[in-house]
Amino acid sequence: MRLVKIGVASVNATVGAVRSNVDRCIRLAHEMAKDGVTLGVFPEQVVGGYAAEDLVQWRGFVDSQRRELERFAAETARHRTVFVVGLVVGVGGDLFNVGALVHGGRVLAFTPKEKLPTYNIFYEARTFSRGVPGMELDAGGIFCGDRIYGFDFGTIAIEVCEDIWSPDGPMRRRCYSGAEIVCNVSASPFRAGVGGTRREMIATRASDNQCTVVYANLVGGNDGLVFDGGGFVNQNGRPMLEAPRFREGFCSVTVDLDRTMRARREASTWRSDLEEFRRERSAVPVMRADGATADRSELRYPAPPAGTTFFLPSAATSAKSARDELLDDFYDALALAVADYYRKTGAFRRIGLALSGGRDSLLTLLVAWRAIGVLHPELSGAALRDKVGSLLSAFYMPTRFSSSATRDAAAQICKDLGASFMVLPIEEAFNREHDATKAMLGEGGPAPTELTVQNIQARIRGQRMWNWSNTSGALFLQTGNMSEKALGYTTVGGDLEGALSVIANVPKTVVIALLDRLEQRFGFEGIRATLRTTAGPELAENQSGEAELMPFEVLDACLYLYGAEKLASDEVARALPSIFPDRDPAQLTAWAEKFARLFTQSIFKWVQSPLAIHLGSLDLDRERALQLPVVQRTEWKGE
Repeated sequence: MRLVKIGVASVNATVGAVRSNVDRCIRLAHEMAKDGVTLGVFPEQVVGGYAAEDLVQWRGFVDSQRRELERFAAETARHRTVFVVGLVVGVGGDLFNVGALVHGGRVLAFTPKEKLPTYNIFYEARTFSRGVPGMELDAGGIFCGDRIYGFDFGTIAIEVCEDIWSPDGPMRRRCYSGAEIVCNVSASPFRAGVGGTRREMIATRASDNQCTVVYANLVGGNDGLVFDGGGFVNQNGRPMLEAPRFREGFCSVTVDLDRTMRARREASTWRSDLEEFRRERSAVPVMRADGATADRSELRYPAPPAGTTFFLPSAATSAKSARDELLDDFYDALALAVADYYRKTGAFRRIGLALSGGRDSLLTLLVAWRAIGVLHPELSGAALRDKVGSLLSAFYMPTRFSSSATRDAAAQICKDLGASFMVLPIEEAFNREHDATKAMLGEGGPAPTELTVQNIQARIRGQRMWNWSNTSGALFLQTGNMSEKALGYTTVGGDLEGALSVIANVPKTVVIALLDRLEQRFGFEGIRATLRTTAGPELAENQSGEAELMPFEVLDACLYLYGAEKLASDEVARALPSIFPDRDPAQLTAWAEKFARLFTQSIFKWVQSPLAIHLGSLDLDRERALQLPVVQRTEWKGE
């Protein structure tokens, strides 16, 4: 047996907080060493934080990462654990996103990222240079390039995030050159279903390359991105470790590297591919590392978990459905993003929102409530409720169109949570602004339109929230959902206002599903009361969002087909009957055309909306996943 204990760290790094980030890494490194870890792997760009975007163009920011890495090496010099740490390194005219190898108080080498993503939320090719096979550079006296690294326990390779997502990445040539463990340092944001996708992809890479893959991921919110952390160790296709997500810390597992060697000898296909590699390409050189690594004499063989038989895994312990798991992930991701935005900016002293008694503001309030729990994990019960009361404020601002049902629902959920609740009618201000608008239009001029009358109410609420936020130092949360944002069913200067859009990338059908799930989990009467009301903005008599737009399930199907699948409006119309066979095809066509028209006309509003939290592969955020010109025509759709 050749036993090696591998530690996988999730670190909640903040962009630019190089000292604090490395302090976190040092603390975890000490804990790993105490746990007897042989090889400890930290996330991508954990020193400087991710995504730093154009901040990497400041030389001082890049140089500070190198200094802090040296401090990490010095602070961990007494340990014999081998560490892999992610940061940015400058070499001449190049900036590289690298994994650094640290052992015995020394930085031994840098391995640059080769696959630079420039899609969805990523813009790395804008600022970074790619590593290439065979590269050999001198980064201020430290090797930077393509190497594998030999230690007394075995041979490792380092790669960075996107490198693992391509089957033609550097893992293949490095494993054929002798690497047994591949350490992937990642900053992979949360998105729907990503946990299962990562698990399957990592298992495939470990199996195809007959190696042990170690995957460490960043955790925490930065701007609108939220990283779910977690990590994996997979040996030759066999899962060995899956670390918890949405929390900082490390996990470790022991593997037997002789098993990896045996699997390679048994896999005739892998060996024949290795022969072809040797004929056509040169091996990646091995850099031998001096000095003993952590003592492995007390490590125990990684036996299967208790309850596992020769053929059968242990019985499943969770009865949670895949749907509930995904909804719980959404809730955890949103709460972590709000908590870290509040904490890391350092600009806020409390959190507030306009609570209408409707579904969207209710979900936003529930996310804020959970975020306070994330900010104060040491509190529970009455102490946490008191903290919620001091930090979380909700304001109900009715007019003649507001119903008693929404008022009661808003009051009830604040009572359930312990949040501060205040009723501030805006009827007088509404009348005053309505009269002012008529005066501006002039005597004999047109009367304010019905839409203007509705927007006046929303703008008064937005202005009041900003006024309160300015004085109280509060994080003002915007409460609009993705579906209504997509069609411009929102008011610039009104309900589009806020410092952070919490659910702006959550479709309405998912909002409703989340509320159903949270009612199931927590049993709050305020959720039940809200779900009994008609979904609408209450800016006019008997207003219904579905009546004014279209059924939410159809709207979200259009959003998916048009925005995510990139179908033209006529193609959307042809696809909808397959999804809704019981609906009138002519009506579905009309809805598809309406969606495409409103979607395109509403882009100008998106660029004025607050920063939003990224949750899926589609964002209505011009700087993130879906970049569309504000000024455009739709003649290409055949209209």
